[in-house]
Amino acid sequence: MWSKREKGNVYTMNGDEPFTFLGKGAQFKGIIHFEGTIRIDGRLEGEIHTKGTLMVGEHAVIEGDISADVVVSGGHINGNIVASEKVQLLSAGVVTGTIKTPLLSIEEGVHLYGMCDVAGRGEIRALDGQREVAQQQLTSVARMRGA
Repeated sequence: MWSKREKGNVYTMNGDEPFTFLGKGAQFKGIIHFEGTIRIDGRLEGEIHTKGTLMVGEHAVIEGDISADVVVSGGHINGNIVASEKVQLLSAGVVTGTIKTPLLSIEEGVHLYGMCDVAGRGEIRALDGQREVAQQQLTSVARMRGA
């Protein structure tokens, strides 16, 4: 990637940070496995598996299941999300499916259709297999409207 970080530019990266980008208008069908950060602004049909961060842009459409450490989404996801650290849904986001994560952040304006299993930080240990933590399932069908 870029070798010199520009001051104040969060989109500039150095060569030590793996980064993948699927731009607006691009389409992909299949299964993606990677480590690092990926940003999707196009359309993806399939599965995403990462030991890193998935950023879903406002114009992105994902049809398939997601397994990641962190998911930040402002786009449309039609599938299940399993995140070992957290899921953050931004105001333009739409999710249809099940979300399983220790931490969930939902901004006003998100449309969420499905189930959520959010057990808090203690669930991270269970995900790593270090010890079992009692799970609590929260079922919600919510539609939040923006101001």
